[in-house]
Amino acid sequence: MNIKSIILFSAISLFALTAYNQSDSGPNNSTSDNLLLAEWTGPYGGVPAFDKMDPSFLKDAMESAMAVHSKEIEAIANQTEAPTFENTIVAMERTGKELDRLWPLYGIWRSNMSNGDVRKIQGELAPIISEHYSKITQNDKLFQRVKAVYDASLKNPLETDQQRVALLTYESFSLNGAELDDEKKKRYAEINKELSTLHTNFSNNVLHDEENYVTYLTEDQLSGLSDSYIKAAAKAAEEREQKGKYAITNTRSSMDPFLTYSNERELRKKVWETYYSRGDNGDEYDNNAVIAQILKLRDERVKLMGYNNYAEWRLQNRMAKNPENAQALLDAVWPAAIARVKEEVADMQAIANEEGANLTIEPWDYRYYAEKVRKKKYDLDSDEVKQYLQLGKLRDAMFFVSGELFNFHFTEITDGSVPVFHEDVRVWEVTDKTSKAHIGLWYLDPYARKGKRSGAWATTYRSHTTFDGKETVLCSNNSNFVKGADGEPVLISWDDATTFFHEMGHALHFLSSNVKYPTLNGGVRDYTEFQSQLLERWLSTDQVINNFLVHYKTGEPMPKELVQKIKNASKFNQGFSTT
Repeated sequence: MNIKSIILFSAISLFALTAYNQSDSGPNNSTSDNLLLAEWTGPYGGVPAFDKMDPSFLKDAMESAMAVHSKEIEAIANQTEAPTFENTIVAMERTGKELDRLWPLYGIWRSNMSNGDVRKIQGELAPIISEHYSKITQNDKLFQRVKAVYDASLKNPLETDQQRVALLTYESFSLNGAELDDEKKKRYAEINKELSTLHTNFSNNVLHDEENYVTYLTEDQLSGLSDSYIKAAAKAAEEREQKGKYAITNTRSSMDPFLTYSNERELRKKVWETYYSRGDNGDEYDNNAVIAQILKLRDERVKLMGYNNYAEWRLQNRMAKNPENAQALLDAVWPAAIARVKEEVADMQAIANEEGANLTIEPWDYRYYAEKVRKKKYDLDSDEVKQYLQLGKLRDAMFFVSGELFNFHFTEITDGSVPVFHEDVRVWEVTDKTSKAHIGLWYLDPYARKGKRSGAWATTYRSHTTFDGKETVLCSNNSNFVKGADGEPVLISWDDATTFFHEMGHALHFLSSNVKYPTLNGGVRDYTEFQSQLLERWLSTDQVINNFLVHYKTGEPMPKELVQKIKNASKFNQGFSTT
């Protein structure tokens, strides 16, 4: 297992990808027939058997994979030969292959296909996984070998990529307590275990509230909402056994358009409070105490290593380098952003006063009146723009941009040769347009559903490497668009279209990878947002607008006048967006 995986699945990162376990009542699956540990077979260098995923196999699989990983690590640590890049760093890159095959399934159960049983399992196994990785980063024999290789590389530099791997491997130990004394190491590991449980609880509490706090409307409460939104809300209600009603689910893709267009102020308040109170409802799923304990333990952990605060520890190998630089940026931006927000609210209040609304702008009014200001200032109706933003056409636009910029070609796989974990998921093969060479697979899971965390994200199931033979990329984009009624196109907002392009930027980063060592995949955590923010800009290019932003009924391209209005309003509402 490469060192980036060790960092990712240590307790520090369990907030992002936490664990699952099998309940005691589940079947006792032996390691020999455990499907989760099987080599990936099939086309394209092997693909995960997502159609055979079964969480009842996970406990046995995880315990077996960690046991193998531990033996591999011990073998490296206990060598008698002098440490070298090959027998230490490279050897570590080769460990944990079974775990590497488990993490994609693990992540899908957590993020895409969660349920109450899985969350219980997840909470049971999180501290066990934390302990496993603490034992690795606190293995003094292993760390001394890593340090020896790193120190030697400072005097006699290695090849550029090897030098980078040596640095990252060394930092993964030194920044995670490897040089503490035994007593502090013990406490450090204890904190990691506690944090793993807290991070798991935090995520599961939010997901619980997203699933269970749904606002149901009746027909007389739909004023202001578009036909496409109403049809989608009716479908969402029917799926929840509330036929005849209209469901506003507790996700941004459902909440945002409701707050923008609904004429029902009290309902806007209810939907706003429901969304922004996730994990903050004073019940067993409340996260306030969880957050306080996470902050307390983070502070204690970094002080064991001599840092003044968590930010000082976290930022030292990031772009900002230190808290002072980060604070300076915030101090430079914040006053202007706050001033702009006050101007925006004043514009909204003026319209509310003109309409005789007799109200003071509150948070649940912001999107609603911002839309009115947009119409007044720029003659731009966001709902009119949505008529040209079909999800399928936007996906095709991203394929076009990928071809122009990266020479990629996307071909959907429809023969069933690549399993998926849900019927909504579709898969495309990515090839080079010129050479036709296979580059990887791109999975798309676009729609919101129960058990899927909110938001949008990109991830990999397998990263590119030429380390032990070439391995090609398996990556995915995941969104929470509201699924349209049968036969209806999915229309999304300009902001959601921008996010769609943004997340595709991450996938293109994965697909463009050309590294030898697995540790070098992915890039620096904060810098990796750059390429995605850059790709957003292609949404508003003439080629995309003229060829893909077409009216969902007439097929006519977006009028130039409307395009110009969008560009004129491109900086509208930036105070709200920034703060």
